[in-house]
Amino acid sequence: MGLIPRDEKFFPMFNDVARLLCECADLVARIFADPSQLNALAVEVKDREHQADQITHDVIVRIDRSFVTPLDREDIHLLTSRLDDVIDLLDGTVRRCQMFHITAAPPYAAQLADVLKRAANRIETAVRSMKKPKSMLEHTLALKALEEEGDAIYAQAVGDLFSGTPDPLHVIKWMELFDKLEEAIDQCDDVANVLESIALKNG
Repeated sequence: MGLIPRDEKFFPMFNDVARLLCECADLVARIFADPSQLNALAVEVKDREHQADQITHDVIVRIDRSFVTPLDREDIHLLTSRLDDVIDLLDGTVRRCQMFHITAAPPYAAQLADVLKRAANRIETAVRSMKKPKSMLEHTLALKALEEEGDAIYAQAVGDLFSGTPDPLHVIKWMELFDKLEEAIDQCDDVANVLESIALKNG
């Protein structure tokens, strides 16, 4: 063991950002299940987005000040940034819901939001098990399966949008929202890739 102890306080910070991601994903799922709650829940999403930004900033400052970090500095920065990216995207999705004045949502939106919520929960569990690389790898495999499930739902959702004689405004609005939800699920897979790399380096 070195004379200078490793700064272990990064792990609680990772946990906090992962928890905020989970909470945001749950709020988004609630919005698409019942858009009448949109404005009230949007405030909660924005609050968590601000909290995540602050933690991300604190992590970057801490990297610069720590002599010995528990993981590679670039991995600490990348993981925190990727988690924050998903939260930012969820916040942006909710803003678009408000801009589009959605009052009802097609079933596919709720299905995609459910996949996203499950992916966020899996990320939180993986992050909390970072000191157990084998366990973390199991969670990253599950995240890749969720990404494939999201892709399948997205394909059905877009196909349904263009069936029959669709209203162009409806298509434009929901095409963008489906894209955002699918992108958020893809970004959860990006988080999984970072976690997988960390697990393999430190296993």
